[in-house]
Amino acid sequence: MRTRIKICCIASVEEARMAIEAGADALGLVGPMPSGAGMIPDATISEVARTVPPPISTFLLTSERTAADIAAHIRRTNPTTVQIVSHIEPEESARLAELEPQVRRVQVIHVEGPSALDLIPVYGPHVHAFLLDSGRPAAATPEFGGTGRTHDWTVSAEFVRASPRPVFLAGGLSAANAGAAILQVRPFGLDLCSGVRTHGRLDPAKLADFMLAAREADEGPPEG
Repeated sequence: MRTRIKICCIASVEEARMAIEAGADALGLVGPMPSGAGMIPDATISEVARTVPPPISTFLLTSERTAADIAAHIRRTNPTTVQIVSHIEPEESARLAELEPQVRRVQVIHVEGPSALDLIPVYGPHVHAFLLDSGRPAAATPEFGGTGRTHDWTVSAEFVRASPRPVFLAGGLSAANAGAAILQVRPFGLDLCSGVRTHGRLDPAKLADFMLAAREADEGPPEG
């Protein structure tokens, strides 16, 4: 199965177009966060989402924590998918499914150890997919993504095997480790931001290299 590729931290219509032309399946649009890279105003998120053609998915990254606030953020920006970066209360996850049933819901799990596996049954009934990242939500300044760090892929691989939902892998990915990530974790998709950027801008060469590395891993090692 082909690994899906989500390019995050899209900053403009031009970057969206570049990522789509390179073969991206989904684009990440980052709303207000306490830390991290790639944040853009809601008006820009809405503008980019409006220009992206199907079947490309637009992911709104939101740090809101209640179903009502997440739903309001969705309505301001009109993405196809919402990526919830906080470990919200499961009751709020269930409520969001009622408020915004037409929008696909992806719950971020910050992998700080094997306890990440305990969150599969907490959120699994209410979301369409998981995304494993390397944030530290309990830090003094919470980190919800964009760290440029990898985490323990042995935990991620176990999460993928146990999850009833598709799983994206994020955190410190680049062309140099995309193949290893696919072969070890076997995720549904890869998600990255800084690994395809130079001085904060989407880099066409890095983007092409990453796509090639992912496709080569999907095809497997050469025979002989």
